[in-house]
Amino acid sequence: MARTIAVTHAADPRIDALDAVDDPDRPAARPRRDQVTPHEVDGRPPEVASTRDRILDVALDLFIEKGFDRTSLREIAERLGFTKAALYYHFASKDDILMALHMRLHAVGRDALTRMIEEPVSRDLWAALLDEVLDQMLSQRKIFLMHERNQAALEKLHQKDHDADHADIQDKFRQVLADPSVSLRDRVRMACSFGAVFAGLFMVGDAFAGTSDEELGGLLREVIQDVLA
Repeated sequence: MARTIAVTHAADPRIDALDAVDDPDRPAARPRRDQVTPHEVDGRPPEVASTRDRILDVALDLFIEKGFDRTSLREIAERLGFTKAALYYHFASKDDILMALHMRLHAVGRDALTRMIEEPVSRDLWAALLDEVLDQMLSQRKIFLMHERNQAALEKLHQKDHDADHADIQDKFRQVLADPSVSLRDRVRMACSFGAVFAGLFMVGDAFAGTSDEELGGLLREVIQDVLA
């Protein structure tokens, strides 16, 4: 696990001011880089990416436990062991954290869809790539649960880049399923097999919370095989 970022307070009164704000989610300017971490590597703060991921992981747990609206930026920062000012260095607002968590789902299956478009579409290729996608989706089960418990907050989030990315994924999916070189029978089964995986992970909330990834993955693979047969 990455080390916690060291934050220097005395160097800049803005950091103390941020910590004194009554509203824990009030937008604020990010502190300068040299006040967030005292060391840099090639002009960049060390461990920025891993620290960002830690913030997202902690926020994910809190959004599931308490809900997005009842979780404050200060609470996320305290659980990580550093100040809210350090949090602002990575995310300007709580909405940005929620969007970043949502965008993790966009990464699931993107490579598989791209490969499907670049290679001749077939039921066998679909089955192989869907097997890879299933593993990725299983690793993001917490994200699915967060979506189910914070639907109202997620529906309010709209960003140009996000909407364009979402549309691009849908277009690729439909492009693959519209390929006339594959029989209609196979294309329908391909679509339904993906639907089975999506429903079995995304639509069920915490219904399978006590089931391990290995067991649930095995059951879903049986369903995929049955649908594609």
